[in-house]
Amino acid sequence: MAHELNQMAVVGTGIMGSGIAQIAAQAGLSVLLFDARDGAARASREGLERTLDTLARKGKISQADAEATLGRLQVVEALSELADCDLVVEAIVERLDAKQALLGELETVVRADCILASNTSSLSVTSIARSCKHPERVAGFHFFNPVPLMKVVEVIDGLATDPQVGDALQELAQRMGHRGIRAKDTPGFIINHAGRAYSTEALQMLKENIATPGDIDRILREGLGFRMGPLELFDLTALDVSHPVIESIFNQFYQEPRYRPSCLTRNMLEAGHVGRKAGRGFYRYENGQVIDPPQPQAVPVVNAVPRVWVGAENGEDRELLVGLVKALGGEVESGANVSQGALCLLAPYGLDATTAAIRFGVDPARTVCIDLLVDLARHRTLMVNPATSSEMRDAAHALFARDGVGVTVINDSVGFVAQRVLAMVVNLAGDIVQQGIASVDDVDEGVRRGLGYPQGPLAWGDSVGPAKLLSILNRAYELTGDARYRPGPWLRRRAALGLSLCHAEPRLS
Repeated sequence: MAHELNQMAVVGTGIMGSGIAQIAAQAGLSVLLFDARDGAARASREGLERTLDTLARKGKISQADAEATLGRLQVVEALSELADCDLVVEAIVERLDAKQALLGELETVVRADCILASNTSSLSVTSIARSCKHPERVAGFHFFNPVPLMKVVEVIDGLATDPQVGDALQELAQRMGHRGIRAKDTPGFIINHAGRAYSTEALQMLKENIATPGDIDRILREGLGFRMGPLELFDLTALDVSHPVIESIFNQFYQEPRYRPSCLTRNMLEAGHVGRKAGRGFYRYENGQVIDPPQPQAVPVVNAVPRVWVGAENGEDRELLVGLVKALGGEVESGANVSQGALCLLAPYGLDATTAAIRFGVDPARTVCIDLLVDLARHRTLMVNPATSSEMRDAAHALFARDGVGVTVINDSVGFVAQRVLAMVVNLAGDIVQQGIASVDDVDEGVRRGLGYPQGPLAWGDSVGPAKLLSILNRAYELTGDARYRPGPWLRRRAALGLSLCHAEPRLS
């Protein structure tokens, strides 16, 4: 059945509900505001009036548009006043029983063709609709905070949802200036699901004592271009929110290793060190600002840098690295064998420095590895093994810091920091598409808009090279035995066939 959406209601007028009401009214819909809390709906409208006035004063919208938008927002005192709505969006507390009860009550009020949409961020749409007489008209419509600025909304089809309901919501999203991305009803939907790789891999590296929180965040911000490091992000969202979500998704996927929670955040949660709002998380805060923010590693002072022997996995990488060393004033050895006293500089993918030294046949005590996956003009990550001498470590650090680019030295790790994080992000995105949860375009656009990644993960994977990412994961899996690193079929098959990660599966008849 066709759905023409002109009048809608928002039930639950907190931050999310108010934001949804604002963009709907700005798009020309008549919006009814209802909240079971006394005065909450009226307070929401008054807040929206101030917001619209501010936008008009700043020239973002005209005064006439502000007044017209406000005129389309109406407070109602009872659910019975929603009888003529084409759409009701609920944005109440994130509890299954509360949402089920509300939808049951709404079914006694609204027309048979009225769409009932939930702004749930983590609950199953199928479960929310389970007790409804007409579950086919129930769908997820998940916005992100702040709604007017986060231009993406997940449209989630429950098992019983009529596809035309999702189609209507996607059209409405476009009308409201948002990108509607379509998802099957699975834990985390698209955006929260895809974000698991970034957050849980950072915790795994912290658990392995590879680097400090500040160094991990810096490498991923400066080297890969993420807007925020994962540990900074945990402090912003707060562990009392994010850790239960990690545990929930892990359990909903029946202990899939890729989503494994960390005892580190569980202990922090127990201690009340949940992040910025508590004054302490991975960092310390006062009035919402970081106290003593972590500083880049100090560049060691060395008398001289030894000659450098370069080992790389291909000629292109070796040429790049030799050129950089020479540009920094280093002397590069040209022979196949390493001379006595030379610094052994290796550029592996997916290996730790220990394994790289053995594979290249060089002295571990003189071995330092460098990550070529990151933007070397913005950041350089060096990695040592347990046998690396402090003299060689300091010499490499001093050499690569000569032009003022930031350098971070980390302990031994399969795949450095950036390699393993990006490989996991891309691999998980491929799995989401492989499972039919969402399309390539919706995954890439959803993650880019909803999580602020520099690129959509599958397009990003193409720019790095699927074969390279596959190699990183295969080696990490081989060296650790941890199933979290096993390559998914989407990445593995496309890398083997030389296809783009954005290449869709053929349609089955």
